[in-house]
Amino acid sequence: MQSVAEAVTRLQALAASEPLATLAERFTAAGHELALVGGPVRDAFLGRPVNDLDFATSAHPDDIIRIVRPIADAHWEIGRAFGTIGARLGDQTVEITTYRADAYSADSRKPEVHFGDTLEGDLVRRDFTMNALALRLPSLTLVDPSGGLEHLLARRLLTPGGPEQSFGDDPLRMLRAARFAAQLEVEVDPAVVEAMAGMRHRLSIVSAERVRDELVKLLSTQRPRPGLELLVDTGIAELVLPELPALRLEVDEHAHHKDVYEHTLTVLEQAIDLERDRHPEQPVDVVLRLAALLHDIGKPATKKVESGGAVSFHHHDVVGAKLARRRLTALRFDKDTISAVSRLIELHLRFFGYSDAPWTDSGVRRYVRDAGSELERLHMLTRADVTTRNRRKEARLRGAYDELESRIAELAEQEELQAIRPDLDGEQIMALLGVRPGPVVGEAYRFLLEQRLDEGPLGEAEAERRLRDWFSAREE
Repeated sequence: MQSVAEAVTRLQALAASEPLATLAERFTAAGHELALVGGPVRDAFLGRPVNDLDFATSAHPDDIIRIVRPIADAHWEIGRAFGTIGARLGDQTVEITTYRADAYSADSRKPEVHFGDTLEGDLVRRDFTMNALALRLPSLTLVDPSGGLEHLLARRLLTPGGPEQSFGDDPLRMLRAARFAAQLEVEVDPAVVEAMAGMRHRLSIVSAERVRDELVKLLSTQRPRPGLELLVDTGIAELVLPELPALRLEVDEHAHHKDVYEHTLTVLEQAIDLERDRHPEQPVDVVLRLAALLHDIGKPATKKVESGGAVSFHHHDVVGAKLARRRLTALRFDKDTISAVSRLIELHLRFFGYSDAPWTDSGVRRYVRDAGSELERLHMLTRADVTTRNRRKEARLRGAYDELESRIAELAEQEELQAIRPDLDGEQIMALLGVRPGPVVGEAYRFLLEQRLDEGPLGEAEAERRLRDWFSAREE
């Protein structure tokens, strides 16, 4: 958190920079107000990077375009229906929105757009007080009608008016509260928490796409756990991600097992740590984080108390993969994400067979073949899934996986393991056997692939000999 003086200095320097100073002058000359609003102002006080620049104005979209077009390298009108015009001004990308006073009707999935008349009126209809801050330009006057600066300095999340009004205007704000709790490490006011629990069913009018986007933003924070816990504690998760609270399995005195919910949150945290350590310069890996969050969601459906009181979850990997595919589809995730996450969940237990007894080279090849392009993520997910407090067991599992990764690397150097293919392709198989495209070619290909996995590269001559022998035996 920066001091107020330091934050004001940052904001003044930003407003005085080109092309923002010219932008402010043009709006003033046209008789319209312009203010830097929301996140950029908030982040300046938090000492966070100020990247996305959002402005509010008294000008309507047609006026915004007329003012901006002469100085913009490009502008776009995708958000025009909502009063928003985007523009690129030199190195800066900005969004300029007409003062708003939106609300949902009782049964609408989209907000009804109403343009407002004043900056103060626009701010008091925003989600939270810390986002209801603005800097008037070019006068550099801070506008704070709801005490947002005080709340920000105290790291408390409140709504400008009553939370019931704020969440009634846009129910998605309940999910944003969870995201800000994680992203900004703020304490959510008890009245806000109570309203989230009481109004959670209002989220039914929000589209799956908007819910998905907020969940992705939450998972993309450095420490999403507080936000996820808030969603579970308020009952919101039961509506948007019911598989998560379902992990809070009852533990009775005769059938003890790990708290799967707490284990899951720990796995997510450890996966994020591994992601940062291994790929510090890469964007957030949402696929890995989704897989970590959902990897055990098959356990409630597969829980069984065995004779003697032990608890088992046989095939929870396969069941969990199916449940994940169903949930991510309902949330409108893209096919590639759904496929990758479900595959990781299906494979996340595979390693533990290796920890009991090291695999042959053939087993290692199959592990790599089955993981395919998800191998690196599978490495991280599998390591993150070790949450035992038994130091000896943890060291044994870590050492076993170190050994497995080392063997994979060695085999990769020897055999180009990442692209395991038979020694003969489909065209060669058809030419050698004198067959046309069809089931026989597929069977032959799979036969050669199994030979390749078991023994490594055979060479074309040996592969041809074995293929002829296989085909002759098949014909008999």
